Amino acid sequence: MSKVVLGFSGGVDSAVSAKLLQKAGHQVYGLYLDNADRAAREDAVNAAEYIGIPLTVLDVKAELEEKVCRPFTACYLRGETPNPCIICNPGVKFKNLLEEAERIGAEHIATGHYARAEKGMIYKGMPANDQSYMLCRLTREQAGRCVFPLGPFEKKQVRAMAEEFGLPVAHKPDSMEICFIPDKNYIGWLSRRTELPPPGEFVFHGQVIDRHEGIHCYTVGQRRPGLYEGRKLYVSRIDPVSNTIELALWEELFKTQLLACDFNWINKEPSPGSMFPASVRVRHTKWENPRCTVMPEGNCVTIFCDEPVRAPAAGQSAVLYDGDRLLGGGFIV
Repeated sequence: MSKVVLGFSGGVDSAVSAKLLQKAGHQVYGLYLDNADRAAREDAVNAAEYIGIPLTVLDVKAELEEKVCRPFTACYLRGETPNPCIICNPGVKFKNLLEEAERIGAEHIATGHYARAEKGMIYKGMPANDQSYMLCRLTREQAGRCVFPLGPFEKKQVRAMAEEFGLPVAHKPDSMEICFIPDKNYIGWLSRRTELPPPGEFVFHGQVIDRHEGIHCYTVGQRRPGLYEGRKLYVSRIDPVSNTIELALWEELFKTQLLACDFNWINKEPSPGSMFPASVRVRHTKWENPRCTVMPEGNCVTIFCDEPVRAPAAGQSAVLYDGDRLLGGGFIV
């Protein structure tokens, strides 16, 4: 019987993961990463007790601040659109899972992500709720120790299993917000941490047409409220140096070439100067995953898409796949 350290939040995904791991014959040890939410912590403790797994509560507030919150703030001030979960997974969540596994002598680490792990490789989960995109920056050691019990299932199946297992959390709502911004008020959160950028100019085709409230209020692809000469306009570029936001028509948002740097390869790194086919996802959505040609150079990759992708945003991740296998990801620049 092998030991598994499971990232345990007390929600339906982690609770069902615990039951599935137990049914597969594993000894399950829960790890709750505490970010000072007392109610969430109590939910996790109660759920672990109900299921019958030991639970370690680890205070990660300082670590989350250093490795996630500060970079997240800096990205917004640079006019970028960060994804904090992609930063948190290798630097905080899976790092601590692996350290706990080493401490207790566990062979594997697990989470409730909707993805699959086989022989050190990570694959997409079911299309309806695939979360492999969020795992693109895992280290090879982390990926090699992973187990994802929910990989073969859709969310509705997981909720049905929670009912069958008699879990009290079967109908607990999904957590949709960023854990350190539970009220979803990004601007309020940023304003309590730093001085916000001042208002500036909206520019459309080289012409100033209006004022904006601050670059931190916008992201590439977002629609500007109202119409301009009867047309809808969208954010196409944010320039923190000039404090301007460039606007474009819908059809002008689509790009066939992008550059992603600080690229993390889950498994084998390609040879310098090589070119190879793949598919790419530029945000955590399900409807854009075009075929592409990848040209690595140093720690960056240039990606040539067969079909245009909508509004690739600086700071977001470009994530590459070979079929269903996750190759890795880098930050769009």
